[in-house]
Amino acid sequence: MRGPREPLDVDRLSREGAEVDFAIELSELAGLRTLRAGVAGSVRGHVRFGREQEFNVAELSFSGTAVLECQRCMGPMERTLEVLTRVALVPTEEEAAGVPPEFEPVLAGGGRISIEQLLSEELLLTLPIVPLHEGAGSCTATRPQAREGETHKPFARLAELVKR
Repeated sequence: MRGPREPLDVDRLSREGAEVDFAIELSELAGLRTLRAGVAGSVRGHVRFGREQEFNVAELSFSGTAVLECQRCMGPMERTLEVLTRVALVPTEEEAAGVPPEFEPVLAGGGRISIEQLLSEELLLTLPIVPLHEGAGSCTATRPQAREGETHKPFARLAELVKR
């Protein structure tokens, strides 16, 4: 098993039909951490490299669980991950325009990419932009509830506090 941050030579791996297994904690993915703070959990997976239609291709499969913060109740929520995707690894953005529609283009600058980069890219597409528990009812247990007949007025004393 190679280190997830180790840059891999895409041309060589594709020519050889190489396969790489990985297991990683999501909190260790720098590319994910900067855009989705607070993501936890782990995934295990496999990447198979090859060549198709004159492109270096990676078939990425992984499964695991991501723990995100629900933006409704601010509590933790788990998201099961089960992903299988095929991507074309291109060295430049210009070449990405020519990628067939059955592949998602992924930039492998200088012909190199790490498992961390590949996984982070796919997780950004897979994880919700605004994580929410399924259905509004899932969050109510963590929110304070007003008693029947009681109206919650959060700014009722604001004028009094401003005068001080």
